[in-house]
Amino acid sequence: MKIIAVGWNYLDHNKEMNRTLLPKEPVIFLKPETALLKDHKPFFLPDFSNRIEYETEIVVHICRLGKNIAPRFAHRYYDAVTVGIDFTARDLQSRLRSEGAPWEISKGFDSSAVVGDFVSLDQAGEIQNLTFSLQINGETVQQGNTADMIFPVDEIIAYVSRFYTLKIGDLIYTGTPKGVGPVAIDDHLQGFLGDRKVLDFRVK
Repeated sequence: MKIIAVGWNYLDHNKEMNRTLLPKEPVIFLKPETALLKDHKPFFLPDFSNRIEYETEIVVHICRLGKNIAPRFAHRYYDAVTVGIDFTARDLQSRLRSEGAPWEISKGFDSSAVVGDFVSLDQAGEIQNLTFSLQINGETVQQGNTADMIFPVDEIIAYVSRFYTLKIGDLIYTGTPKGVGPVAIDDHLQGFLGDRKVLDFRVK
């Protein structure tokens, strides 16, 4: 399986990161399979970064093999959603960008793609009207609604499938709203899809 992620997909997050030029197409990057962290296992802070930041996102589970998918058919290719965390080594990312170098290692390091328990679409509700949030130590630090996406899920799937064949079990991280921030040892993170808790883990 592969992990596909979308950057800059919420207007308020673009503003938060001082980006004035909005993307005209989905901004896509990949994380390797070794980035996946599931089953509520703890996240261990790596020693190569002094600022690991959370980015809370809706994650879509791909259920069919597909290539060059038309947007009107994209809904047939996913069957469940959850809340995930795209962990980012922000200091490393900033340095690499300033040097004009690729920044994949700041996004794709081990355990950087946390994923919660999946909920079927018929239970989750309308894909473009899902509320989601993250609590750290009992306090809500980030929340969003998929209605605010710049590129909706079906457009993302159609776009991605032009370049990468989608396979059963692939995951798509669909972008984060405003409110990203750092984590520290002993933080307790809980992610919610609406009122349903689907993510629960600790930082070690």
